[in-house]
Amino acid sequence: MLLTGVMPLYEYEICDGNCVACGGKFTLRRPMSAPPLEHCPACRKPIRKIFSGFSTPTLTRPVSVSDAKKAGFTVLKRVSKGEYERQ
Repeated sequence: MLLTGVMPLYEYEICDGNCVACGGKFTLRRPMSAPPLEHCPACRKPIRKIFSGFSTPTLTRPVSVSDAKKAGFTVLKRVSKGEYERQ
């Protein structure tokens, strides 16, 4: 089972000063493969990534296909090498 559409949230803050457009701190959903963000998309000031708290699920069982679909994920099943079909 392969789940698609998962992108982590990253929190950023402006290095110096404040901004009316972004408030000096903002959160973005970005692919892990995206290059590091160096400037605020709203005000173009230099930014840095900040560490934030996170929540881990308390489930110890694997996610079922029906649970994944209910959560809004697209569920794909591998049918051969490099080929998947939607379930």
